[in-house]
Amino acid sequence: MSILTGHSLNIRPFIAHLLPAQPCLLCGAMSDDGLCCSACRAALPYLDADLCPVCARPVPGSAICGQCLQHPPAFEHTVAAFAYAFPLDQLVKALKFREQLILVNFLADALAARIRERADGVMALPLHPQRLRSRGFNQSQLLAARIAQQLKLPLLTGCVERVRDTPPQSSLPWQARAKNMRSAFAVTCGTEIQGKHIAIVDDVMTSGASLGALATALKQAGARAVSAWVVARTLPHAGRTSVRQQTARSTPSG
Repeated sequence: MSILTGHSLNIRPFIAHLLPAQPCLLCGAMSDDGLCCSACRAALPYLDADLCPVCARPVPGSAICGQCLQHPPAFEHTVAAFAYAFPLDQLVKALKFREQLILVNFLADALAARIRERADGVMALPLHPQRLRSRGFNQSQLLAARIAQQLKLPLLTGCVERVRDTPPQSSLPWQARAKNMRSAFAVTCGTEIQGKHIAIVDDVMTSGASLGALATALKQAGARAVSAWVVARTLPHAGRTSVRQQTARSTPSG
């Protein structure tokens, strides 16, 4: 049974570990390789191209892209494990909107494996309390907790509040997203971040406006540097094509 069909796999993690094989979350074939079979893992849109070190857009030679040179974001560095493209986007949606919490470790571990520069503390992009009550959980908080555990870094909780319940960024055109996030966050624990490198964890970066707004608030509260750690990066069309071509070359034939 595959999540691509919209059906839910109600397998608890501890039960899954007891089973000799289980259905791959993407194709439904029986797999001994964990949540996804080896073929589906190979088909995921890993971000292996040369990337802008600031925003993780594909750029020849891993130079800083023109957008970041002209309009530097408040964060200095981005780490992204995947492009936000099929079939990875289905996994993110399954976690975020269908409460497939079994995916947290799978996605967080893929991101943790890409992180080379340690931070002094890790925090999640927070949800407004009203949206948190509606959804019941913050997927970014779950991802951040797992990454902090894997990398043995302090997890900063309760340090930042989302003080404005803004419309979802996905509902707005790109040019309106930065304005939508202006003054959306308030830092409540300045002493814990002063002079430190803070990593913000989120599931997907598109325009970077949400992460940039939080990074600005952290910098104003005394953070020395801010990094964005995201599971997936939404790319321009050309970037998505490049990732698909790389995936096709790395996928075993047959």
